[in-house]
Amino acid sequence: MARRRQVYEGKAKILYEGPEPGTLIQYFKDDATAFNAQKKGTISGKGVLNNRISEHIFTLLGHIGVPTHFIRRLNMREQLIRQVEIVPIEVVVRNVAAGSLSKRLGIEEGTPLPRTIIEYYYKDDALGDPLISEEHIACFGWANQDEMHDIADMAIRINDFMSGLFAGIGIRLVDFKLEFGRIWDNDYSRLILADEISPDGARLWDATTNEKLDKDRFRRDMGGEVEAYQEVARRLGLLPEGVDSAVLDMETHRKRRGK
Repeated sequence: MARRRQVYEGKAKILYEGPEPGTLIQYFKDDATAFNAQKKGTISGKGVLNNRISEHIFTLLGHIGVPTHFIRRLNMREQLIRQVEIVPIEVVVRNVAAGSLSKRLGIEEGTPLPRTIIEYYYKDDALGDPLISEEHIACFGWANQDEMHDIADMAIRINDFMSGLFAGIGIRLVDFKLEFGRIWDNDYSRLILADEISPDGARLWDATTNEKLDKDRFRRDMGGEVEAYQEVARRLGLLPEGVDSAVLDMETHRKRRGK
């Protein structure tokens, strides 16, 4: 088998050259980071779960007309995606006060917000992904006005859909991160949803108990990260009910079967 050319490696994923021009293969790692990679660790099987969860959500978003980079899942850890020019902005949609918003404004975590807030952060690990305004985005040309309108419209649409999706399975969508990329056709470009949507980049709380079912369990040394991610996958119908451990790592699975 020919060795694939690695295009990019991030904190949670690796991108490889795709089989056709304009495509990439997105590989989901088990690596876990927090606080701008100051805290590092591994969550066994996280990549498999995030691959399935993100595939499921991106597919559903495609069905309601949200354009995405997702083409199809290739295997347990890989997806075939469209190659895009990433807009250097992280878009954070907040429904409930939590995380940095609570710290920044002194609002008790778990407080429902009077209205949904969209925040923008400049994608730069060396700077700690600083909070920015639309004025910054316009000033430095990171996205034009039409693109910002499209980003805000898609973010609200995605939030409305996902809030209903998770509410239907007893999960409170507290906040989540989105990334967008440009697809070019000669001199014309359009924005599509990129990256992933998973418990890595979304705060998901049990609607009854407020138990955290996301990466905050890793950030805050709570433990039970794998079980939390599995619970989200189970409720979305991606894992069989009553199964204590899914096949998250093929090598481990083979060893268990004595092969």
